[in-house]
Amino acid sequence: MAGICAGAIAVPAYAQDADTDEPTLGETSGPVIVVTAQRQAQSLQEVPIAVSAFSAETLEAQQIENASDLQLTLPNVSFTKSNFTASSFTIRGIGDLCVGVSCDSATAIHLNSAPLFGTRLFETEYFDLEQIEVLRGPQGTLFGRNATSGVVNVITAKPDLSGFGARAEFEYGNFNSIKAKGMVNVPVGDSIGVRVAGFYLKRDGYTTNLFNGDDIDGRDMYAIRGSLRFEPGPDTTIDLMGYYFRENDDRLRIQKQQCQRDPTGVLGCLNNRRDFDKTNSNSTFTGTLGSNEFLAINGIPSALGLNSLYGPDAYANFNEPNDVRTVNTQFTPEYFSDELQLQAHIEHDFGGISIGVTGTYQETSVDSRQDYNLGVGQIPNAAVAFGTLNAFAAGAAGPGTGVYFTPITDALFSGGDLCVSDTRLDNRGAFEGFRVCTPDGTQFDRSNQENESFSVEAIISSDFDGPFNFLLGGVYAESKVLENSYYVNAFAIDYIAGVLGSFTSLGGGLPPSYLATSFFRNNTQSFELESYGIFAEAYVDITDRLSLTAGIRYNDDSKAITARSTLASFLNPYSNDGDPFASPFAGTFDADPGTAGNQAIQARQVGFNEITGRFVLNYEISPDNLIYASYSRGYKSGGINPPLQPIFAVPDSFGPESIDAFEIGSKNTFANGALQLNLTAFYYKYADLQLSRIIARTSVNDTIDAKVWGLELESIIRPDPAWMINMNFSYLNAEVDGDQFFSNPRDPGGGDASAVIIKDITNGALCAVTGGGANAFVNAINPGLGLQGTAPFPADGNIASNGAFSICSVLDAQATAIGAAFGGVQVLSPGVQVNLRGNKLPQAPEMKASAGIQYTKDFDNGWSLVPRFDVAFTGEQYGNVFNGRVNRLEPFVQANAQIQLNGPDGKWFVRGFVQNLFDSDSVTGLYVTDASSGLFSNIFTLDPRRYGIAAGINF
Repeated sequence: MAGICAGAIAVPAYAQDADTDEPTLGETSGPVIVVTAQRQAQSLQEVPIAVSAFSAETLEAQQIENASDLQLTLPNVSFTKSNFTASSFTIRGIGDLCVGVSCDSATAIHLNSAPLFGTRLFETEYFDLEQIEVLRGPQGTLFGRNATSGVVNVITAKPDLSGFGARAEFEYGNFNSIKAKGMVNVPVGDSIGVRVAGFYLKRDGYTTNLFNGDDIDGRDMYAIRGSLRFEPGPDTTIDLMGYYFRENDDRLRIQKQQCQRDPTGVLGCLNNRRDFDKTNSNSTFTGTLGSNEFLAINGIPSALGLNSLYGPDAYANFNEPNDVRTVNTQFTPEYFSDELQLQAHIEHDFGGISIGVTGTYQETSVDSRQDYNLGVGQIPNAAVAFGTLNAFAAGAAGPGTGVYFTPITDALFSGGDLCVSDTRLDNRGAFEGFRVCTPDGTQFDRSNQENESFSVEAIISSDFDGPFNFLLGGVYAESKVLENSYYVNAFAIDYIAGVLGSFTSLGGGLPPSYLATSFFRNNTQSFELESYGIFAEAYVDITDRLSLTAGIRYNDDSKAITARSTLASFLNPYSNDGDPFASPFAGTFDADPGTAGNQAIQARQVGFNEITGRFVLNYEISPDNLIYASYSRGYKSGGINPPLQPIFAVPDSFGPESIDAFEIGSKNTFANGALQLNLTAFYYKYADLQLSRIIARTSVNDTIDAKVWGLELESIIRPDPAWMINMNFSYLNAEVDGDQFFSNPRDPGGGDASAVIIKDITNGALCAVTGGGANAFVNAINPGLGLQGTAPFPADGNIASNGAFSICSVLDAQATAIGAAFGGVQVLSPGVQVNLRGNKLPQAPEMKASAGIQYTKDFDNGWSLVPRFDVAFTGEQYGNVFNGRVNRLEPFVQANAQIQLNGPDGKWFVRGFVQNLFDSDSVTGLYVTDASSGLFSNIFTLDPRRYGIAAGINF
């Protein structure tokens, strides 16, 4: 790539037609922008769709290297990484807010107009592309995969049959960043062309680990793409493409955890701010089940407890670094991802009719491990607990009883280190000899997934001379999840599983044993999607200036899943057999549904079908001015909730979402191309928008109604051929529509001053006791459980209720028996519901604005110097639908600058660049974890300031 050239259009929505000559000196107009948003090559200014496009030149000029960069200049578009190795590309307030393998994407990702499933495209770097098109609004009658928010269509560069070509580029920057990109294009005879391209990136980490001084969150990745084009005749084109991407490094899946620490330990984190602090780990699953109080209630010596619920917690002495790019962890993150894409496309022109068929095959995988809490904890009662355990292992519990405890000491202690079960797919851990040992006993999670998918799509389109044309398409797709697991491992889980299992064996006369699996694993054994769709559009020229587009689609989705959630689920007297779905010991011990365990296997099927469509009227005021109005109905299928430990009653599945979208727009070119101005206004009526929240360590998907409206402006100003200015602006109002009642995980009391928020010590979950006598009721019951009474939360925590440790199932039973004596009380799990009417949808910035300015200075020797500056503002938004200060994401500004020297005829270039000039933290999203994890917030950020030099050459 020659770099920035005088005619490159460096704004989204303005890709360059390769067949259009650059404007010469003295001309003002830029090149014609050609897009394929309607499955045919059209000038962007003629397409009655809100579409933005980036050519290869535009991507390089604006330093758009990946999806995180892509969002900055797009109106009403945001992008963030999310909690489970996934991401959300949100368009007009509608994004991928559903969590789980059965969730469809609201934004459909396409490769050369064919749908992708579970792609890792958002992790890679862009290279050797023809252009990227982003369609805003529901899609379905043009593209094979249904989408409610829009489509991102990545179009790869195709082989050029006209001659040999090659390009090489090398970049070096801070963080010891090395990047290389290259392309070779070779014609073979007159009818075949071959193109090979690739990139390699390696850099040090952006984040400092205070524990050992290492830099983590680095990158080590590469990709290669090979393409072949065969033109056996003037009317036939065959394209073949193969692509492979691989990453293996220490990427952080979660940038930072934030928390307003709760000193009571009931919530873990309070509901007012996101401070640089750690959750109170007494609130966590391990903090409750490993406590002196829980063990005593179950008749186990309290001296074996790792902590007291009313004493210091594991992070009491931990100092959280006040910097999003500084952490303190004993566990170095591990990240692996790869993707294989194979695609074939054949197209034949029969004259007035063209037929195209595309087949795409994908294999993707991702596997990530990192410190679950991004911190180093210390066990408060370690000396007493471990001393007691060693005494029991030596037989202090009675003659011959040591055999019940030595498996724990052998598995979990190694010299001075504490050991944690490894996260193996065969389900074996510390008790089978597979462990990770560190000085303080680390905790870490693992998120992995393997997918296999294919699709076949056929398109028949017409190009008649008369007033009528059409498009008819069909698509069939299958996608399979071959493995998907989410693990949480910690020393405390292994320890608790061993202690509870050993005492159960000791009392029941069983062989020495422990509770298996000794870690949390939410495991999808299989997921299968079978989908097909039939779609069509008709194009009618009512007059020379007035045109009508009418489209219809039928979509059918079938989904089947087998999944299981395990955590200390059954008593395993020997060793784990490795299969959580077929353990021979699965029936030996069933934990009470109100406690830690669950061994239920979910095998469910769901099916959805829907008819959608769109109507568009567009009127050509003049050859340079177009107005249009459209109505679209969008649809996204429902799915199956991940396996839930049976603590709360939630639906097994969730329904489809639908959207009625109304849009008006105007596309204009003025003053012989000196000004290009596009305006759009839209209104969405949304039914059953899918949102996710954490309940009992599992993402549960709910649906709400919403309304969305907004405005968008995109412009290019070219006062003369040397100058180009682009300015974009958008406004968005996306909010919950009508009365929608849900319990806020951060505040189960729902703002009720008379309620008591209960931390259930048997599972780490939360419930709320309500009624005028709730405080007196809890204070009366708790002493009988050996627990203390209610206590207020800090005044600055934005929690009106009092809190207490207790057992929700016991309180519920007592409320039924004696609640009338306290004026009538009830126990609500997971809490008091609040009305979300009018709350803002997550990841929906109210305002976005961007501007870029570029100047080209041409020299007599054919060289040129091109400085460019870009700035983008993203306004206030919220990380989840409950809003409030604690969920607010602050506005941020990103600025890029570069200067490039081009050689004669673009044969070479040298460039100096700066990205994120102001070194903004730029928090793009957050994820509120489960009550049993302490309600901390995981945040996701853009990259810090980067700078460097690059050089390239063209052959």
